[in-house]
Amino acid sequence: MKKRLLSLLLGAAMVLSLAACGGSNAGTEESAASADASAEAEVSEDDDTTFVVGFDAEYPPYGYMDEDGEYVGFDLDLAEEVCARNGWTLVKQPIDWDSKDMELESGSIDCIWNGFTVTGREEDYTWTVPYVDNSIVFVVKADSDIESADDLAGKTVVVQADSSGLAALDENPDLTATFGALQQVADYNTAFLDLESGAVDCIVVDIGVAQYQLTSRGDTFRQLDEALTTEQYAVGFKLGNEELMETVQSTLFEMYEDGTIDEIASNYEDYNIPSMLCIGDYVE
Repeated sequence: MKKRLLSLLLGAAMVLSLAACGGSNAGTEESAASADASAEAEVSEDDDTTFVVGFDAEYPPYGYMDEDGEYVGFDLDLAEEVCARNGWTLVKQPIDWDSKDMELESGSIDCIWNGFTVTGREEDYTWTVPYVDNSIVFVVKADSDIESADDLAGKTVVVQADSSGLAALDENPDLTATFGALQQVADYNTAFLDLESGAVDCIVVDIGVAQYQLTSRGDTFRQLDEALTTEQYAVGFKLGNEELMETVQSTLFEMYEDGTIDEIASNYEDYNIPSMLCIGDYVE
């Protein structure tokens, strides 16, 4: 969490400016003292806090830019409600997914909240309990002759770099070894464009993202019946940041118990979100 220190900085700048003028009269000294006192008073009165959420802005339905140029999504809606209940100001910070650890370690974001997979990363972050069960699935063009993972032999498969889909493929080396090629892209929008153009034959992707594309793109794509693996999403904080995690988690529990999470999820029914919720398994 980050305190806004603008008043302090402005006050300090005023003091330096007055000193630089070289005046030594009492009026100047009184003005400097007054400016310094004013800055301290404003800082002590400024209790506003910001909660900076790092997210992949091309990862619908969890976080993405809508037609109006606004960042929206299921996870961002949850974060907005958490902030409202704690008196925080939400800052939606799009990040390069490959740089997420650096962003978190540097303190430029407070958490990673964007379909963030716990599985395989349990010891790398401080996590809330999982709130969504997720599957990693295969998506192909609607007219493709690919019907199962066995049909991917010799095919070109694409996945997002440093994603849970890539981690799932790494855990299935026998399958991956049959591919003609495995490509990595920065975001899934690029992957779906490549699939539509015929540049690749299959995408390995989270089921929520797959459902979003299948719902919004009509009959262009289809999902294979079998899933590659299942996993869970949670909110990830810098390792050791237990206090902030506990505050967010307890707020999520409140939101579950009063029905708010179900209400938010209902806005994403087309993308299978309500049936994927699992936070109720962890509420005592």
